[in-house]
Amino acid sequence: MPQNEYIERSIKQHGRRLDHEERTRKKAAREGHKASENAQNLRGLRAKLYAKKRHHEKIQLRKTIKAHEERNVKGAAAEKEPANPIPSYLLDRANPTNAKALSTQIKNKRAEKAAKFAVPLPKVRGIAEEEMFKVVKTGKKTAKKAWKRVVTKPTFVGPDFTRRAPKFERFIRPMGLRYKKAHITHPTLNVTVQLPILGVKKNPQQPLYTQLGVLTKGTIIEVNVSDLGIVTAGGKVAWGRYAQITNSPEMDGCVNGVLLV
Repeated sequence: MPQNEYIERSIKQHGRRLDHEERTRKKAAREGHKASENAQNLRGLRAKLYAKKRHHEKIQLRKTIKAHEERNVKGAAAEKEPANPIPSYLLDRANPTNAKALSTQIKNKRAEKAAKFAVPLPKVRGIAEEEMFKVVKTGKKTAKKAWKRVVTKPTFVGPDFTRRAPKFERFIRPMGLRYKKAHITHPTLNVTVQLPILGVKKNPQQPLYTQLGVLTKGTIIEVNVSDLGIVTAGGKVAWGRYAQITNSPEMDGCVNGVLLV
């Protein structure tokens, strides 16, 4: 990530609101109602400009839908009239032209996206909750207060992390199993360096493990590559890059990974 994008860096370090996804979904759901309200209530020049804008949007939408419907339509190629007469059973054998430009473009974009997010370990072994968590019984009435869990796998927490009060802390992440740095291998340069971990992007096991920052085999993490001097296409120094963990940290005592380039 470039060094001057402070909003993205703050999101990476401190995260978002807990209800960010829900607020985003509701905002997208309200856009149709908002557009209808503006169309009914705007007056004068604003109404004309808004109507013109909506008209162009609808035209583009209809063109896209029509292109999707016609992407598999075959039509005869426009050729010159043949000098010699053609038998009737050969009249329909003109070279067909497939209107698949849009379909090909979409497929190419999907292929590029798949190549961009390809990872060294596409499949990993599933981990059961009994293996991930250990039940902690607290209080005098142990039968009623067995709701706490201790994470038995290595985890990552941010530098500003503070534990919650014992009364409200459900998941306990032991300090002895917390990691701040990882050994990352650059696939092109074949060089392994120790880089600080910025955050856990995705744990393939469960979204809960991603939220807790659990480091298991196949987890996608973000590391600080500013010391490597990686430059983006725009000429800015890259600050963060994704990497995938390729080992089992709880077995090896360290985090090893491959940089996703």
